[in-house]
Amino acid sequence: MTWHVYIIECDDGSFYTGITNDLDKRITAHNGGHGAKYTKSRRPVHLRYSEPASDRGQASQREYAIKSLRKSAKLELIATQMTKT
Repeated sequence: MTWHVYIIECDDGSFYTGITNDLDKRITAHNGGHGAKYTKSRRPVHLRYSEPASDRGQASQREYAIKSLRKSAKLELIATQMTKT
C-alpha cells in the first residue's frame, strides 16, 4: 500500500497538508465536507502537491516537516512539482 503526503489549497487561499493511502478518495471527502474539520468550511479544495511515501510512518514524518514550513516554502515546493510534470 502506497501512502501519499499531499497539500490542498482551500477556497480562502490557505493550505492544508495531510496523508492518505487513497488520494482521490481523500480529496473527494474534503470537498464533500467529510475530510478534516479545517477544510469543512473552506471548500472547495484543490490538490496542489503530492508525493509518495513507503509507509504511514514516513508519510507522517514528511507531513510534519511540510506543516512546519512557511507558506512561501510550501509555494516553492508546489512550484517544484509543477515544473516536473
